[in-house]
Amino acid sequence: MEKTDALNGSEGSGGGGSVCGYHSLHRLLNAISNPISSSRILYGLNRGKALETISLLKSAKSLSSGHDFDLQAYCFLINKELLREPRIVRVGLIQNSITLPTNKVKPIIDVAGASGVNVLCLQRIHLNFTRKVWTMPFAFCTREKRWCEFAEPDLARKYNMVIISPILERDVNHGETLWNTAVIIGNTGNIIGKHRKNHITRVGDFNESTYYMEGNTGHPVFETAYGKIAANICYGRHHPLNCAFGLNGAEIVFNPSATMGELSEPMWPIEPCNAAIANSYFVGSINRVGTKVFPNPFTSSDGKLEHANLGHFYGLLISDMDINLCRQIKDKWGGFQMTARYDLYTDLLTRYLKPNFEPQHNKSP
Repeated sequence: MEKTDALNGSEGSGGGGSVCGYHSLHRLLNAISNPISSSRILYGLNRGKALETISLLKSAKSLSSGHDFDLQAYCFLINKELLREPRIVRVGLIQNSITLPTNKVKPIIDVAGASGVNVLCLQRIHLNFTRKVWTMPFAFCTREKRWCEFAEPDLARKYNMVIISPILERDVNHGETLWNTAVIIGNTGNIIGKHRKNHITRVGDFNESTYYMEGNTGHPVFETAYGKIAANICYGRHHPLNCAFGLNGAEIVFNPSATMGELSEPMWPIEPCNAAIANSYFVGSINRVGTKVFPNPFTSSDGKLEHANLGHFYGLLISDMDINLCRQIKDKWGGFQMTARYDLYTDLLTRYLKPNFEPQHNKSP
């Protein structure tokens, strides 16, 4: 099921795989190299060593196999401290393809709960599994009410788990404005708050300005039972001033996204790492998988022929992370936030927002 003859010169000849005939890059690398090398390529090193795997319950593995989704689990080790006790949080990231009538999200959440996940982030505007309907497409949105609902509070309460649920929000008090929103559900099923996507994509097929608005919630950080978390939705990862999540004290920032192919793939493994390095917090990035096909062809105003799909976009990734690592990294690098010059940035941005702004240029006489 997972392998084709791609490595023997007939790439994509069968199996429905997405990476040289394999269902994931992880499986491809394991096939052509040893697990330690593939882990280093995918996840880097932790204290000079490959990430250690987490042993999960057989029931969780059985459920993932039964529903045909991948399940991986790793942990980050840190230096032992004398004054602070470990603050280990088990985080889960879900990304899934979108098909009907299969209900994919609910079993994955069940596996996360059975595996002891504390904080779980779903993919951007995911499947509403109680209604068993399509998730919102990230292009050509038709404003149907069914995409404006979510139903995870019961599961959050059941598994004592914080859930980040990205949805399409309809604001009935303000002209039924639509927002791309991440709802933060507490481990008791309470709604802690929400964040509306700050930056709207206007790139080719991803012209989202026609169906929802730029957010107005700033860069909120949510204090949960397991740590301070934030959601930087999709296109926001391209914007460096989202360091504001770090300034507001975020320890884990989730980036639920819907991106693909040649447009964003080259940047995908780079930007989350850059954000984590620059802000000394953990970053959990999620993308969709599968191929979205539309019944009628369309063009993207890029000079290319008309087409009927948006390119190639199932599984659960679990990680144990000690939040104390955030401070350890700051101490190691001298603290990027401590050495930043916010007074200079504030002065520049204040001048930049004025109509008579002039760039600070020094010309040769």
